[in-house]
Amino acid sequence: MSPTSARIRAQAAVAAAALVSSGLAVFAAGPAAAAATCPATAAGGATTAFQTVEAECSTTTGTAVGPDRTQGTVASEASGRQAVKLGQGQSVEFTLPAAANAINVHYNLPDSSSGRISVYVDDTKLAGGLSVTSQYSYTDTPSISGSKTHHFFDDARLLFGKNAAKGAKVKVALDSGDVSAATIDLADFEQVGPAAEQPADSLSVTDYGATADDDSDDSQAFHDALAAGQQQGEQVWVPAGRFEIGTALQIDKTTLRGAGQWYTVLHGNNIFNNNTASGGIKLYDFAVFGSVSERNDSSPDNAFHGVLGAGSVVSGLWIQDTKCGLWLMNGASSDLTIENNRILDTQADGVNFDGAVTKSKLHNNYLRNNGDDALALWSNGQADSGNTISDNTVVQPNLANGIALYGGSDNTVSGNLVQDTNALGGGYLVANRFDSVPLSGTITLSGNTALRAGALDPNWEFGVGALWFDARDQAISGVTIKVNDFTATDSPYEAIQFIDGNGAGKEVGGITIDGVTVKGAGTFVAQSQTQGSVSISNLTASDVGVTGTYNCPFPSSTPKMTFTGSGNTGWTGTWDDCTSWPEPNSGPPEQGTTAH
Repeated sequence: MSPTSARIRAQAAVAAAALVSSGLAVFAAGPAAAAATCPATAAGGATTAFQTVEAECSTTTGTAVGPDRTQGTVASEASGRQAVKLGQGQSVEFTLPAAANAINVHYNLPDSSSGRISVYVDDTKLAGGLSVTSQYSYTDTPSISGSKTHHFFDDARLLFGKNAAKGAKVKVALDSGDVSAATIDLADFEQVGPAAEQPADSLSVTDYGATADDDSDDSQAFHDALAAGQQQGEQVWVPAGRFEIGTALQIDKTTLRGAGQWYTVLHGNNIFNNNTASGGIKLYDFAVFGSVSERNDSSPDNAFHGVLGAGSVVSGLWIQDTKCGLWLMNGASSDLTIENNRILDTQADGVNFDGAVTKSKLHNNYLRNNGDDALALWSNGQADSGNTISDNTVVQPNLANGIALYGGSDNTVSGNLVQDTNALGGGYLVANRFDSVPLSGTITLSGNTALRAGALDPNWEFGVGALWFDARDQAISGVTIKVNDFTATDSPYEAIQFIDGNGAGKEVGGITIDGVTVKGAGTFVAQSQTQGSVSISNLTASDVGVTGTYNCPFPSSTPKMTFTGSGNTGWTGTWDDCTSWPEPNSGPPEQGTTAH
């Protein structure tokens, strides 16, 4: 099951903050336009095999969309909150930043449409083009309070069939016979190597009856090959091609290896479903493409669902259009390595450790357009403990957060990049929420970056931070939380937030924040809505939209947060009017400010 069906956000008894009021641009044809103002970028996160080029930074005959952060608009879910709208006869022309032979386009179509987008490399039109559809877009989740129709984008990929040099021009166009309209967010360009060869001493699924690139169900052939591989101690090979998996597989003490994530595709909504496993599972170098068009939290529509056991590895996978990428539950898993994966366009979480996952690492993964938390440790029933989330990139989680720790002990989050989050969440969250085993031990957040992270929560009607701490279920106490070397750039609302999400004034404490750079915050650097004591030192802020601190606990009878620390610059001033919320970037109050 997915916990997010129960994630009904509490209505807050506070005054409403103003929505960002800008709407979508009017779409019209026109001559080739110069590149729009490109959105800011940030270092950190995953090292990927591809390079991303934004459509709005490229030459286009289309119309710019955004920037816009208003919930429920297409632009608000685009990287950088900007994109390019194309009609028939219009195009975006990208310049390759490095040699490439493949493209992956992040696009939106009008609802209930599908078809083709043409692709040209140096004015030569490629056969076939990009197959595109709105089938996996326009998601509604009425069980989640405050959600609107969302999940507007999807991805489509294509191998050029030839190499293109750095500086080559790659044009994405709507020709006659193509879809009538599309919004292009970005393109990923990659130099893809040849398909791998079958390793020696391996068993091929084709020897057990699997047939690629047809409509036949290959589940039994995969089942038989995996059973033989486990019995014989041999890895199982999946050659290039698309294989249909209509019935979920169970796997244990076996390696499943593909010819590469651009070549081997397993198609199905739930490829693996493990009720039990001892471990030693190795999944390498293939893609999982689902056909999940609606979020159903009663159905395990995940690429991998269940338990991985001890010492398992998931590496080099491309996962797209499932409900979740990996949802780990049904028993203890430990010493896992989940790395170098691309998890795109899921209806809910990218990866969720749903209790009892220990001493494991989520490393160097790239996640985009996930419909809930991109990466989450949810200590549900049993603590997730001793895990590391490091050097991952998260772009545009539609609901919830980029990276979230729900309870647990001795977990570390380091070197990650989270950007362009949307309503009902923030960038990084540390919380006692969703009935999790409470936070304990030492929680470390080090060297992380948030870019345009945080959003207006439509239930609470105030902003959520790029980094936030929530004592919703119980006080955050008896735990040491260390935050250092954190950068928050262009936060729509506050940079850092402390709250009891149930509005009961429970304490938030044990937090030491040292070494933070805030470069642009729509409202405040620090926003506290509950009691406790927090140390903040060596925080340097610039371009603060209102004033340094908001310190208004709820209920109002609750003591204010005590801030200690030293070496802070650029964020003097405190918002004194606890009956109102300022509009982002409205400037400091004219009177009543006090020094921080």
